[in-house]
Amino acid sequence: MAQIKNEQAYKAAMARINALLSLVNDETPQDDPNYLELDMLSDMVVEYEDAHYPIGVPNLVDVIKLRMYELNLTQKAAAAMIGISPARFSELLSGKREPTFQVARSLSLQLGISPATVLNVAM
Repeated sequence: MAQIKNEQAYKAAMARINALLSLVNDETPQDDPNYLELDMLSDMVVEYEDAHYPIGVPNLVDVIKLRMYELNLTQKAAAAMIGISPARFSELLSGKREPTFQVARSLSLQLGISPATVLNVAM
């Protein structure tokens, strides 16, 4: 299969994908040339982006802050939700303290954070 070999080719592929998106929709047959081109270019772009623009694993503090934002929780409310004191929760958010297994379990269950993220395990 063809590959995108440089940034210039990547930008050209992205421009072509944007053009094809106006021609292809959910009703477009899978044997349509525009559909096939879009599918092939999309696969090539994903492969290039995975190699050149990898997305790192988020750290636990950032994920906790995101979940607090999404759930509209204050630090005090989040601490109460996972069953620890606000002071201890503050230490957790500042990186001064690692979660115990009990706290890690509560973070996962109460805030809906993946156990792999809480335990810093790559999946």
